[in-house]
Amino acid sequence: MANAAIATAGAPTRPARYGSISQSRRWALRWSYFFLTLFAIFFLMPPFYMLVTALKSKEEIAAITNPWWVYSPTLSNFIELLTQNQYLIFFRNSALVSICVVVVTMLISVIAAFSLARMKFWGSAALATGVFLTYLIPDTLLFIPLFKMMTFVRETTGIELVNHWWTLCIIYPTLTVPFCTWIMIGYFASIPKELDEAALIDGATWMQTLTKIFIPVALPGIIAATIFCFTVSWAQFLYPLAFTTSTTELVLPVGIVTTLIKGDVFNWGQIMAGALLGAAPPLIIYAFLMDYYIAGLTAGATKG
Repeated sequence: MANAAIATAGAPTRPARYGSISQSRRWALRWSYFFLTLFAIFFLMPPFYMLVTALKSKEEIAAITNPWWVYSPTLSNFIELLTQNQYLIFFRNSALVSICVVVVTMLISVIAAFSLARMKFWGSAALATGVFLTYLIPDTLLFIPLFKMMTFVRETTGIELVNHWWTLCIIYPTLTVPFCTWIMIGYFASIPKELDEAALIDGATWMQTLTKIFIPVALPGIIAATIFCFTVSWAQFLYPLAFTTSTTELVLPVGIVTTLIKGDVFNWGQIMAGALLGAAPPLIIYAFLMDYYIAGLTAGATKG
């Protein structure tokens, strides 16, 4: 009887305890939504302001009105920009550079990551760490030595590497290869070793193991590295500003700034329109491949 009384007395406390846990979770969820809303508002304000400004005429931009509202929307800024041959050249150069850099980077990164993750040799771990540490060096410190190297090549061989859009295809991999290699090392390390061991026992070479087994399995990681590589090469500003000067050789980020800003005159409408159009390709890629990107980064961060 005493035990039953104790059990009966203790029974009502359980719903209260579970109710308190549920209440705390509800409050945590509310605070999460609150801060996520603030985060979304804070980071969506710049693109919203860009869109509002791009839809305004020059007169409305100069007028003293509410900067966050369009009273007479117009597409003239977009039309004028897309009918200019210069902007199309900038867009073409950016597309060519980004595609070339992605191809070169992935060819190097996949093979290098596979070698460092699976073909264990003396110093492979230290080399893998060194590859990632190379990425941590800011490009503001690298472009001066790179410029000196190109000057040396011109003086010794007579080959002019400066002021060509294809020169960026040689320079950008110094930024993209280390990080993409690091991502792929983590993803390859997460693949069970039994797969490559079984392939080697069946007589497959290392290259066949890579192409027939690891690349299909590691496709999310490859897509994540590809998206990162494309984003870096598409949005890079410092290197094209330092290594290209002619209008026909400029890429989109530098071309918008150098052609639409003349002295102290800022063509804000076309600048915002050009920036929005330039942000469209990465945005579309992220919208369709975001799940692969997150999966690849997660595996690269937690494995290896």
